[in-house]
Amino acid sequence: MRDWRAAGLSQADQALCRYAELLTHKNAAIEKDSVDELRGYGFDDRAIHDATQVVAYFNYITRVADGLGVEPENFISLWGLDEV
Repeated sequence: MRDWRAAGLSQADQALCRYAELLTHKNAAIEKDSVDELRGYGFDDRAIHDATQVVAYFNYITRVADGLGVEPENFISLWGLDEV
């Protein structure tokens, strides 16, 4: 899916996607309420920690690749272009 909002995800998964999007695009806006929303959907501290680590790592590695001018691998299809 190109848009997680249209993917028919569970409410818990939507909350996780909102958190990941906020952490990616407006990380300074993360507040206690952001984490409390995840807790409200059953995510415990370890799950929130793990999700934060994964999102942060992918953001980090993307910035490193962009900063160094790394070109995408040519054997990997662009996201969404190989849809049936």
